[in-house]
Amino acid sequence: MKGPTLVILAAGMGSRYGGLKQLDPVGVSGEIIMDYSVYDAIRAGFSKVIFLIRRSMEEDFRKKILPGIEDNIECALSFQEMDAFLPENYKIPEERKKPWGTAHALLCCKDEIDGPFAMINADDFYGKQAFKEIKEALDKMNTEKRPMEFFMVGYLLGNTVTDKGKVARGVCVRDGKFLNSIVERKYVVKTPEGPAYSTDEGKTLIHLSDDNLVSMNFWGFGPGFLEEIEKRLPAFFNDFIPQNPNEEFYVPTLVGELLAENLCTVEVLETQDKWYGVTYKEDKPFVEAGIRALVNAGKYPKKLWESRND
Repeated sequence: MKGPTLVILAAGMGSRYGGLKQLDPVGVSGEIIMDYSVYDAIRAGFSKVIFLIRRSMEEDFRKKILPGIEDNIECALSFQEMDAFLPENYKIPEERKKPWGTAHALLCCKDEIDGPFAMINADDFYGKQAFKEIKEALDKMNTEKRPMEFFMVGYLLGNTVTDKGKVARGVCVRDGKFLNSIVERKYVVKTPEGPAYSTDEGKTLIHLSDDNLVSMNFWGFGPGFLEEIEKRLPAFFNDFIPQNPNEEFYVPTLVGELLAENLCTVEVLETQDKWYGVTYKEDKPFVEAGIRALVNAGKYPKKLWESRND
């Protein structure tokens, strides 16, 4: 039976990192974080991977990333472009420079998706067990069921913050194994008293528990989720962008809306795997050390893709 599809969101600007962090090597043989995600997805039984990128990244992707990967799994490139899925006669605000957010990015992949799929960030290392858990869940998904059934891999907040600066996290509340609500916090920092978020750019900090569950954008969806994005996108452009030209349409925000409207359920999948992420350049040595330890422990080969040139 054909396995599910993996969508990797790799079109982010990398502004806080100071460059295209998606293409920065962290592995012992020059691998990037995406290489490990694809490797784990293949081991779990995924059959296709879609890389969502910007047009300006295409040449680098074809030369540096796809060799080796495309020998082992079906690959496709999709592109997040500013003029995609805009309302008729819509004029992009002059001050708007960045893409429209993760929900818009996911919609840009819809022509390559024909069944259950998982979605991840390009710059997060999720671990082998997480891919196994969500693949097994997607295999059982009934895409015709209503309310729609989705899945989310949950991580402990204390393990996902950096002392190098602020991050965005989807803070979750659950009821048993199901997600009750999720709020996208755009300003989450690590403090001596533990993680905290702010709604006023750090002037006031509201503390959270280390074991608070958060989303790291590792989701399992059916095609119905793409239909909801497309249905709600005009309101984002017409109602939210005039108030804030730099607003983004986030996947967790839409999931929260669907939960509140009883249009979906989200089963939370827990993993004991260690999460690693590169938000700032200063995070890179920590990620490199973590991956090196996994390689030394035999969890990954020293070189993931034998057919990729050094």
